[in-house]
Amino acid sequence: MRITPATNGDGKVIDVCGIVTVFEGEPLPSGDIASRLGAFADLAAMETNDAKDPEMIETLLGSKNGDHNNYQDFQAFLTKGGKIGLQHDTLLYGAYALNPFLVSVEIVPMLVVKQGEVAVIKAYVGLVTQDTSGPEFKFGYVVRPGHRGIWKEPLRTGKYAINPRIYEAELVPTAILTLNWADAVSQAHNLDQGLKQIVAKSNEGFVFSIDLQVQIHVPDTKAPYVISMVGTMRNLVNEVLQAAVGNHFRDKLQSMPAVVFIATRQRVQEEAYSHITQQLEQYQVETRGVYIQDVVLPSELVTVLTQREIANQEIETYKKQRLAEEQRIEMEQAKGKADMQALLAQSKIGVEIKSNDAASRKAEADGEAFFLEKTGTAKGAEIRSVGLARAEGFQAQVAALGASATALLNVATALAESGVKLVPDVLVSGGNGGLIEGFVASLMKPRNGQAIEPGTPR
Repeated sequence: MRITPATNGDGKVIDVCGIVTVFEGEPLPSGDIASRLGAFADLAAMETNDAKDPEMIETLLGSKNGDHNNYQDFQAFLTKGGKIGLQHDTLLYGAYALNPFLVSVEIVPMLVVKQGEVAVIKAYVGLVTQDTSGPEFKFGYVVRPGHRGIWKEPLRTGKYAINPRIYEAELVPTAILTLNWADAVSQAHNLDQGLKQIVAKSNEGFVFSIDLQVQIHVPDTKAPYVISMVGTMRNLVNEVLQAAVGNHFRDKLQSMPAVVFIATRQRVQEEAYSHITQQLEQYQVETRGVYIQDVVLPSELVTVLTQREIANQEIETYKKQRLAEEQRIEMEQAKGKADMQALLAQSKIGVEIKSNDAASRKAEADGEAFFLEKTGTAKGAEIRSVGLARAEGFQAQVAALGASATALLNVATALAESGVKLVPDVLVSGGNGGLIEGFVASLMKPRNGQAIEPGTPR
C-alpha cells in the first residue's frame, strides 16, 4: 500500500499518517488498549533519571518501526514483543508491502499545531496516572508525559504523526482570543459560534439587546490546567464565560433605570471587566478586555431620548446665541472706544494745555502779587521816613522860630509847591505889613473868637 498526502474539498493538501492494527499475536496486557514495543519501561527509566518533559515527549513520538521494517517483517514484530490489536506507532509517507491478513492501515490526518496555539494532550495509554498539579490545584489533575492523563507539557508549533485513537489533542489558542456576543462570528475561530446578543431588562421593564466583545488570553504553560478544569475550549466559552458574562449584565441592568445605564455605559463596562476578570482567574485564564459594542434600545425609549436630546441641543444653541450677542456687544464697545481714541487724545492734550496756561497765569499772578507786596512795603517805608524827617524838621523849626513862625513858613511852602498864584497880576500894595501878612493874618484869625493854633485843621 502507499501513504501519500491527501487533499480536502478545497484542494488544500493535508498531511496524513497511517494507524496500524495487527490481527495476530499475543493479547495486550490488562488495561492496555494499544501495543508499544517494550511497553513504557524506557519512559519509566528516563523519569527515574530525572529526564525533562520535552525529552520524554520526543521519546514517545519517536517510532520503533525500524525494529520490524514498518510491520513488513511480521515475525520480527512478534519477536520484539509486538501484541495484537491497535499499535502505538504510526506509518509515515511511503510504499509498504503489508500482508492484508495480518495488518491493516487507516489513513488519518497528522496533528498540526499552528503558531499562536498549543496542543494539550490527553493520553489514554502509558504509565499509571500520577497527579503533579500540587495541592493548590483542586479542579483536576495533570501528569508528566508518558503517563495516562493530561500532559502538563503541551505540544507547541509543529506537525506530529501520533495515533489520535490513543492521544487526543485539544488545540488551545494562546494568542488573544476575541469572543463576540453578537450576530458576527470571529473569523479566526468558531468558539463564539453559539454566542448571541445579551438580552436584558431594566427596572422599568425596557428590554435591551447588547452586543458585547470579550478578549481573553490562555498562557501556553497554563493551557493544560485550563483543559483539566473545563475539558475543552468550547466548554470554557459556552459554560463558564456565557454564564459569567450574561448573568452579570442581566443582574446589572435589572438594578438600574434604562437612562442611567445609557449615561453610565462606561462605568458598567468597567464593572463588567472587573467581574469577568475575577471569574476567569479561577480557571487561570486572563481577561484582556470587555467592550460594549452596541446597545439596541426599544423604539419607545429611543423616541423619548431623541426628544430630550433635541431639547438639550436647542438649549445649547440658545446659550451659544446669547454668548455671541454678548461678544458682539463687547466688540462694538471696543470698536467705539477705539474710534474715540483720537478725540480722547486731543482732549487730553487740550487739558494739558489749559493746565499749563493756568499754571502759567498763576505763576504770573503770584509774581505780580509778590512784586506789589514788596513795592508797597518799600513805598510805605519811604513815606514813613519822609514823614519822620518832616516831623523832626518841624520840631527843629518850632524850637528855632517858634510855633507861629513855623506855621507861617510851612503854609507858604505848601502854597508855593502847589502852584497857587499868591501875587496878583496887578499888585495893590497897601500898608500894614503887605499882602502876605494880611493873608496869613486872615488864616490865623480866631474862629468864634478863639485863636487858631498852628497845625490845627480848619
